[in-house]
Amino acid sequence: QVQLVESGGGLVQAGGSLRLSCAASGRTFSSYTMGWFRQAPGKEREFVAAINWSGGSTYYSDSVKGRFTISIDNAKNTVYLQMNSLKPEDTAVYYCAAGNEVGGMDYWGKGTLVTVSS
Repeated sequence: QVQLVESGGGLVQAGGSLRLSCAASGRTFSSYTMGWFRQAPGKEREFVAAINWSGGSTYYSDSVKGRFTISIDNAKNTVYLQMNSLKPEDTAVYYCAAGNEVGGMDYWGKGTLVTVSS
């Protein structure tokens, strides 16, 4: 059974940093794209960042480009999202996902809450 388990969320002041982790298990992910999405209160879920399993290609939304970095540790089956220069508008539940493409993710974690205070 595929499991994606996020961790690392919490409360941080604006301008601060957090690192989210996503531990993946239950299948071989070598052909998959791993992504981070977020959903703020009252808003639809949106794409944040993605990486292919080899780590050779990364993608970011315009709203986080230059502030967030996605990375992967293949040996640990873990995907990370380093978030710097956090803003109150980054407050959301952050979800890890895996699939063949960003627009069609097959597996989702339960999410971790990030709250950025002003």
